[in-house]
Amino acid sequence: MIKGILGRKIGMSQVFSDSGDPIVVTVVEVEENVVLQNKTLELDGYEAIQIGFSDKKNPNKAEIGRSQKANTNPKRYVKEIRGASLDVGTRISADMFQEGDIVDVTGISKGKGFQGVIKRHGLSGGPASHGSRFHRAPGSIGVIAKNDGMKVDKGKKMPGRMGGKQTTIQNLTIIKVDRERNLLLIKGNIPGAKKSFVIIESAIKKLNEKW
Repeated sequence: MIKGILGRKIGMSQVFSDSGDPIVVTVVEVEENVVLQNKTLELDGYEAIQIGFSDKKNPNKAEIGRSQKANTNPKRYVKEIRGASLDVGTRISADMFQEGDIVDVTGISKGKGFQGVIKRHGLSGGPASHGSRFHRAPGSIGVIAKNDGMKVDKGKKMPGRMGGKQTTIQNLTIIKVDRERNLLLIKGNIPGAKKSFVIIESAIKKLNEKW
């Protein structure tokens, strides 16, 4: 069965393996999740569960009605987990995962504002000598075709807003499950700033290697 849970990114730390090597981890708080709705193949065309995380202060009538069916408080963060199947009202905690599980983590990346092509796309800069007058500019952006004149291709790497987009990092390993404090320690970094919401799901691409 596909497993999934919602959480809040707390920050980063490190733990030590049995051999004494340090492992950089991201700490994610996964306080009690609640199944709010079931999506079925007959009614919705696909199978999924809708789960909620973190109580909401000013819910609307629809959110109140949905939460009453699950016998819980209205939730601030609600997402669907495709391919999962659990009864409405089921509580989900850190116990769902085990150490060594491979997961995909989805979140909103940090917004970095309007940036140039060097920072945004990693393009190389121009000559840095005195008088070159060309250091961090994108350079020529048009293509002169024989019969089409000057044209800029779609998807051309240009300056613009960087970050603030939904991002998924695949095949991360769960190093430790703290069931008492409902924490997951995930190897490496995950998208988003501190206190941002993330989705943790079973990895689509299974890896056989262990840390």
